[in-house]
Amino acid sequence: MTLSFDGTVIVPVGDPDDGERTAAALVPHLEPTSTAVVVNVIEKGGGAPDKASMEQREEYAAEIFERARGPLADSSATVETAVLYGTDVVERIFAEAEDRNADAVVFVPREGNRFAELLTGDVARRLVKEASIPVVALPRDESEN
Repeated sequence: MTLSFDGTVIVPVGDPDDGERTAAALVPHLEPTSTAVVVNVIEKGGGAPDKASMEQREEYAAEIFERARGPLADSSATVETAVLYGTDVVERIFAEAEDRNADAVVFVPREGNRFAELLTGDVARRLVKEASIPVVALPRDESEN
């Protein structure tokens, strides 16, 4: 079975390696009619001090997007990027998907141990459990393991 996206997909990425890896995994599934919206959510502290300055976090998002654009450069799909802001990463991703009338949220699960997932809230798990639209987890490249 060949999976392809011919509409809008939201592609959340958390760091430069994740952006590049996810974009590379997504490219074979894009059509000329696809729109891939690569997003990075800057999590606001909700009253708590932020981990880094807003400027630093926006610069980091730009670095993430630059790395993601590499694999997507040869795709005939429309590629957009967006920095999102919110206190809950998963809720913000689904809000963006709704705002853009997206067909799916597409990501590549990142490596992580269970302890780290407990501390971070395991965004991938929540994306699947709290899905308001289809969520597609693309397989990781086996050569990376």
